[in-house]
Amino acid sequence: MSDERLAQARAWMRQDPDHETRDELAAVITRAADGDDTAIADLDDRFSTRLAFGTAGLRGALGAGSNRMNRVLVAQAAAGFASYLRERAHGGTPTVIIGYDGRRNSRVFATDSAELFAGAGLRAILLPRLLPTPVLAFAVRHLGADAGVMVTASHNPPNDNGYKVYLGGADQGSQIVAPADAEIAAHIQRIADADDVSALPRSTVYETAGEDVVDAYVAATAAVAPAPASASDIRWVYTAMHGVGWETLSKIVAAAGYPQPMVVGEQLKPDATFRTVSFPNPEEPGAMDLAFARARRVQADFILANDPDADRLAVAIPDASSENGWRRLTGNEVGLLLGARAAKAASGTPGASLACSLVSSPGLGAVATHHGLDFHETLTGFKWISRAPGIVFGFEEALGYLVNPETVRDKDGISAAVAILGLAAEAHERGKSLADLLTELGDTYGHFASGQVSVRVDDLSVIGTVMLSLRTLPPSQFGGHTIASAEDLLQAGPGQPSGDVLRYRLTDGSRIIVRPSGTEPKLKVYIDAKAESAARAAEIVRELEAAVRALLEERS
Repeated sequence: MSDERLAQARAWMRQDPDHETRDELAAVITRAADGDDTAIADLDDRFSTRLAFGTAGLRGALGAGSNRMNRVLVAQAAAGFASYLRERAHGGTPTVIIGYDGRRNSRVFATDSAELFAGAGLRAILLPRLLPTPVLAFAVRHLGADAGVMVTASHNPPNDNGYKVYLGGADQGSQIVAPADAEIAAHIQRIADADDVSALPRSTVYETAGEDVVDAYVAATAAVAPAPASASDIRWVYTAMHGVGWETLSKIVAAAGYPQPMVVGEQLKPDATFRTVSFPNPEEPGAMDLAFARARRVQADFILANDPDADRLAVAIPDASSENGWRRLTGNEVGLLLGARAAKAASGTPGASLACSLVSSPGLGAVATHHGLDFHETLTGFKWISRAPGIVFGFEEALGYLVNPETVRDKDGISAAVAILGLAAEAHERGKSLADLLTELGDTYGHFASGQVSVRVDDLSVIGTVMLSLRTLPPSQFGGHTIASAEDLLQAGPGQPSGDVLRYRLTDGSRIIVRPSGTEPKLKVYIDAKAESAARAAEIVRELEAAVRALLEERS
């Protein structure tokens, strides 16, 4: 155990205002100083690096140390962000809105941030209570703020938390992109180098936003799809996945005129332990089992599920071929339903566009072409999608949808839910279901199918090894499907999306994309196919999924 590491840990502990993480670190330091190898390795993991601040802000496991989420790290981030905003304001007084969800320490981190922003001379406005991430994104635009901070780790594991940053003004309330991320990170590093956050000025003279901000979001979102008279007959189930979506959504459903859902009571209220799910993400196996069971009991028409901070939406429909009688739609299926809805409304509007991430279904491009709209393919993340010129709708396959860009420039699982309710009600008037709408999509725009292979790793170096292997020894086919062209987006041309992404186009028109996850320790592979029928497109996807799994097993 080096004296330098011990000194670093003790200095961190002295400035930590949180007795829980201070005691946690003191115990590790004591064991490490006594030569305990496990404690020494633990201390190295906590302090050999720090959570990097990037375009996704900060996100990581709670705990003591520079490589964890804690009050010291958040104080450094808040003070650094305040310094950046003051520099950007050129003598003005920046306004920053702070929101938080129901995760462990979210309110503490938000209050610390408000006090530090106020202490730095900013106008700090704390949202009135725990609320969905889209309400914070809305508030930045609605109040004309210079910036916003949302304390959330979205659908990450229970012991994670995060710090998500938005910019107002010319950025229109979108998440940050380069070079702002690097500039903010530099300001944060200068604060960290000073090595004592306890000396930072704080003030309790910050504002707490009134209910009028939430009411404005409710009104704007209810207007996305007011209910037709026939909507009173629809039967649906809702789960908040132990998050913060229910209170806000229920108000919007009432304001828009839809019947209230039958709810999954065990998951309705915020619960930082996420006790009924192993992983609080509607995409994960088992996460929606309670919703499926509830829907079977009440014979629902469909299920809507938000993730814990309600910026994502999952939709499920009855499916007799499924083991439990229900099937969760893919993010691409929901994205195409909502994209077609937006395209019909915007058809003929000069400059109007649809946008999606490059790993999302190419079917959205077909929808845009059909309706004479522009189409933009971006890097993954709504920080890019939300900046597409003329955007009227954007989505990414990971259950994220932007349906109301005039009010929220980020993914919004609540406004997306209202839009789906509108589609379901309109279909109901015609004696149709959401499943029928999917069939109509294929008949109109072509039959697209998508799949994904996701590999979670304990050692992040495995991901780098696989990506390097694919670059140095490129495959020529996937399970008998020949590769027509391969692109490495690290070598993308000017004006093209650039990133750690490999894209393969196959001779049959299918597409395979490989990339590391930006928020989780996963390697993700996205598969898209188009065919003469929905059944054949799905068959091609299954073949390619099997081939991809075999290749990844071989390369890792």
